[in-house]
Amino acid sequence: MKLKDDVLLDIEDLKQKSIEDINAQGLRVLICAGTGCVANGSLEIIDKFKERGINVQPLGKNDKMTAIPTGCHGFCEQGVLVVIPELDVTYVKVKLDDVDEIIDSHIIGGNPVERLLYTDPATKNHVFKNEDIKFYAGQTRVSLANCGEINPEAIEDTLSVDGYRALYNVLKQNDPDKVVDEIIKSGLRGRGGGGFPTGRKWMFTKMAAGDKKYVVCNGDEGDPGAFMDRSVMEGDPHKLLEGMAIAGFAVGADEAYIYVRAEYPLAIKRLRTAIKDAERENLLGKRIMGTDFNFEIHIKEGAGAFVCGEETALIASIEGERGMPRPKPPFPANKGLFGKPTLINNVETLANVPVIILKGADWFSSLGTETSKGTKTFALTGEVNNTGLIEVPMGTTLREIVFELGGGIRNGKKFKAVQIGGPSGGCLTEEHLDLTLDYDSLIKAGAMVGSGGLVVMNEDTCIVEVARFFMNFTQNESCGKCTPCREGTKNMLKILEKITRGEATLDDLDLLEELAMTVKDGSLCGLGKTAPNPVLSTLKYFRDEYIAHIVDKKCPAGVCTALKVIEIQPEACRGCSKCSRICPVGAISGEIKSPFTIDKEKCIKCGACLESCPFKAIIQR
Repeated sequence: MKLKDDVLLDIEDLKQKSIEDINAQGLRVLICAGTGCVANGSLEIIDKFKERGINVQPLGKNDKMTAIPTGCHGFCEQGVLVVIPELDVTYVKVKLDDVDEIIDSHIIGGNPVERLLYTDPATKNHVFKNEDIKFYAGQTRVSLANCGEINPEAIEDTLSVDGYRALYNVLKQNDPDKVVDEIIKSGLRGRGGGGFPTGRKWMFTKMAAGDKKYVVCNGDEGDPGAFMDRSVMEGDPHKLLEGMAIAGFAVGADEAYIYVRAEYPLAIKRLRTAIKDAERENLLGKRIMGTDFNFEIHIKEGAGAFVCGEETALIASIEGERGMPRPKPPFPANKGLFGKPTLINNVETLANVPVIILKGADWFSSLGTETSKGTKTFALTGEVNNTGLIEVPMGTTLREIVFELGGGIRNGKKFKAVQIGGPSGGCLTEEHLDLTLDYDSLIKAGAMVGSGGLVVMNEDTCIVEVARFFMNFTQNESCGKCTPCREGTKNMLKILEKITRGEATLDDLDLLEELAMTVKDGSLCGLGKTAPNPVLSTLKYFRDEYIAHIVDKKCPAGVCTALKVIEIQPEACRGCSKCSRICPVGAISGEIKSPFTIDKEKCIKCGACLESCPFKAIIQR
């Protein structure tokens, strides 16, 4: 590898020039422009700030203000978020009409707009800074460190926080073996679900014989409710590109693909911009930073098939084939994209690489547990007060996530369970609240980290319906290549539907369990093998709910429509006829001022009568 003498000077000059450009922007107002906040009108809020951003007085040492669109801040429950670091303030749930008040009252007048500050639900006090909000205070951000802090479409922002410095260090040392060793030493494991040691995968690819090698980034992220990788691609695309370039140098690849689903248009837009800007600054492309290292990155838009999250199906899709898994071995490290040795990592895995190179493997491995190093991002959704995107050290307990970062269960309801890892994961219960979330502990509990989805459920959730929902998803997404997955998931779904309708027998339950084990053992790819996990874990921890549906013909949570029983209590009914008039199928009859009755054969259990009765005479059991 040939190096110019002024490489360091070049990268340092870029950084200092970027810092000067940022300082010239005056007061920086960071406004979330991730997908969620964009849907809530953040682009209009940014435009409003820009309209008033020139020559705003007084601003102390600044004579102007600049509105900065950022990636996702993570606190999705509180969007749109507006952060002004210089004024130590975070505003939440900001609307377009609030912009003038923020500028006039606080930025110019010096008086914070208290109604727009986050209110701690426990203390009822207003909180000014991000770091004082419990949702953020419990996090350790590594892959998400810059998300919400920089403009993802301005390479100057990335360079100002040492973007591409890790790549420079790697190229200057010119030792691919050392890079691989550092990743091995860090203990980084794949964040896409499998948890395979990243450094070993790099080593296998590096050792593979071949005149051409590829790096592929898996940004497909097909789990329902998961948006961890999307947030990195939208909020800090250069960190991903830098991680890919370091991986390419380490394994001997000069070309790469980012496979990202077409449903992520904002991520695709920002990735394309980032690639273009990095090539302009000679940080990607030909003869990077004056060396002989070439690395080109392409973007491949996927059609959104869940199975394309599996690495061999993803490779087939890039090659123009139908996205279907291929038998292994050979593994992609030996024979992957276009038949060449290929390194495949997901977005979060690669986003950790520059940080490991800059801060060292020892620093990274000091986070997490003995066998699960570093941090993990989770999409925290469901029945918690604070939904959003979090990053915590491996080994953080479920209790800490749900009741501290998540702020507890909504509306004072009781915690029931968490579905972790999406359709490939499993169900955790109250007895697991103190379980450490790491690869090995979750496997022992019958679940898995997966890509990082966390769906919190309360006491009103029907566990059987949850299993049916995930099985319906995986059955629809099955590529159909292998019989155990294609036919097994179909028949498992049929049984689950019978159970929710109250038509199943205990023999059906035995068959469901047998099918689940057959699909798990016999499917071709990892997605098929993990498809039964939601069923197996819920059977393990909530078998009594399955029994109630089958034997008692009752849904304990009152969710399954076919098992609902709606009755009018004669002693409470005043005979007003309101329920009869609102019933869409004419199932309620009676005489005025006398108790009405419901024809259970006609009743479709829509619940309209329940909501309409002014005397609460209608009950559901």
